Amino acid sequence: MNDFTPRNGGLFIGLSLLVAMGLTVVPMPEWAVSWRPDWVALVLIYWCMALPNRVGVGVAWLSGLLVDVLRGALFGQYALAYAVMAFIALRLHQRVRVFPVWQQAFTVMLLVAVAQMLVLWVKGITGLAPNTWLYWAPVLTSALLWPWVYALLRVVRQRYRVS
Repeated sequence: MNDFTPRNGGLFIGLSLLVAMGLTVVPMPEWAVSWRPDWVALVLIYWCMALPNRVGVGVAWLSGLLVDVLRGALFGQYALAYAVMAFIALRLHQRVRVFPVWQQAFTVMLLVAVAQMLVLWVKGITGLAPNTWLYWAPVLTSALLWPWVYALLRVVRQRYRVS
């Protein structure tokens, strides 16, 4: 049951992205909504670093389009943000993979900040820019949750031989 070919590993990559999208829209208390980590960004960063030949800018773009639909955002804003974030992650993946997890978390924080900055830019152009510093809270929570996301996805990748 654990013998999967590399082609079948795409099921786990897609499933992890779907779970992340589900966590993106799951209801939360009003006070916690601003602190919701960017689950899709975390999963995309992991797969871009772990399997750069399988997950890249195209997967990030499609994931972003789905997040645009899920959040009711301007079509393409998360697609742009995730594509740029994935591009940077792909360029840095060989360096970042050898970092300790806490240093990876700092890099993840910067990558999520880039994505948030691009979404803010698009919102600013359309006149929907947020007026509170809590807009940046997901950058911090995403970095804090990175060690657990990394450990969970690594176990899944190794156990099911996703390559």
